[in-house]
Amino acid sequence: MRKLFWGGIHPEGHKDLSRGGAPVPAPLPAQVVLPMVQHIGAPCTPLVQVGDTVKMGQKIGDGQGLCAPVHASVSGKVVAIEPRLHPNGRQVLSIVLENDFADTPDDALQPHPNHQELSPQEILNTIREAGIVGMGGATFPTDVKAFSALGQVDYILINACECEPYITADDTLLCSYPQQVIGGAETLAYALNPKHVVIAVEDNKAEAIRILKEHLPKDSAIRVQVLPTRYPQGAEKQLIQAVTGRQVPPGQLPAAVGCAVFNAATAASVYQAVCEGKAVTRRIVTVTGDGANAPKNLIVRLGASFQEAIEAAGGMAEDTVKVLAGGPMMGVAQQDLDVPVLKGTNAILCLKKTPPRPETPTCIRCSRCVAVCPMHLQPLYLYRFEKSGNVQELQRLHLTDCIECGSCAYVCPGNLPLVERFRAGKSLLKEAQKA
Repeated sequence: MRKLFWGGIHPEGHKDLSRGGAPVPAPLPAQVVLPMVQHIGAPCTPLVQVGDTVKMGQKIGDGQGLCAPVHASVSGKVVAIEPRLHPNGRQVLSIVLENDFADTPDDALQPHPNHQELSPQEILNTIREAGIVGMGGATFPTDVKAFSALGQVDYILINACECEPYITADDTLLCSYPQQVIGGAETLAYALNPKHVVIAVEDNKAEAIRILKEHLPKDSAIRVQVLPTRYPQGAEKQLIQAVTGRQVPPGQLPAAVGCAVFNAATAASVYQAVCEGKAVTRRIVTVTGDGANAPKNLIVRLGASFQEAIEAAGGMAEDTVKVLAGGPMMGVAQQDLDVPVLKGTNAILCLKKTPPRPETPTCIRCSRCVAVCPMHLQPLYLYRFEKSGNVQELQRLHLTDCIECGSCAYVCPGNLPLVERFRAGKSLLKEAQKA
């Protein structure tokens, strides 16, 4: 089989654990914690005060510049505005809402079932006001990406690959709500006016592919492109190369090669915002892993805790040793299950055991990491120069191009903590730039 992008790996999928059936609404939480940071960019500033009564979908946090507003995921009362633990491991200013279980809706966003009633500018403004970000985990504000693509792209790619093991949230979305994904793609296409609109799906999602093709209008300009299953196919630059053959230059964005990429759940959120007048207040979350008692996909209100989501999936086994926000390749291990589900939380992975690591990880210079790196980097040298604090070499070897996919760590026979060190190296580069 020809390679559609450089490098990559074929980890075991484990998707059958949670695949199948419609997503199940999780029980409503009595309290939600909504961090003012659920996106890449500047934190939001609270727009409410303790004691205020809010409606579901009401904007409660916003900011300037690269920022996406935060909305109440339930109706009720503001009981606290204080730092709370975030899934990234830090304390982040958060708004705590006490649920009144009435789900009284806010009507700030008006539905437009026919998106062509709006101008492209109005559509992008609605996307911003709905608080939409990259729902596949990247969490980049969608309106900013779309504005930067205006007049610059001839391809819109809807990323439905979901290449990371265990996760089936997007697969479930495609099977249960295909009209939302297609409608969101049509809305984005109307706003950006590209020549091509492609929904890219890996071939391990046969049911989703069938359902998508069945729901596509006969005269639709959208096409479904089936790609061979390979990790990290869902990474933005790798997907562009797989679908279009174009390669995004180092340090540049997809618009440089005429492409804009949006996650399938992001496209569905665009449909909900523009056509149904709904802000981002909930999302599909895969709760899975060998430590989950009843793996499944849940519709979870933002701000509900990981613990509540896990309990809604039957709880977890006593011998579970690790819980990740996300998948096994790029997920972040959690120290506390009281952290909230966020816009970018596509999975909660419960694992009973992890591969043993030697006491002294050692590089044996096998170069396997170089062979699988989808960004053409040299992980063994990046690891060496990060350990020695050599900022100049880290810059020369383009550490910032690393997408932290974990392919290098997956194949490393020396069990080097490569991704962990590359994240530290990026922080080192930021500090050097500030200095």
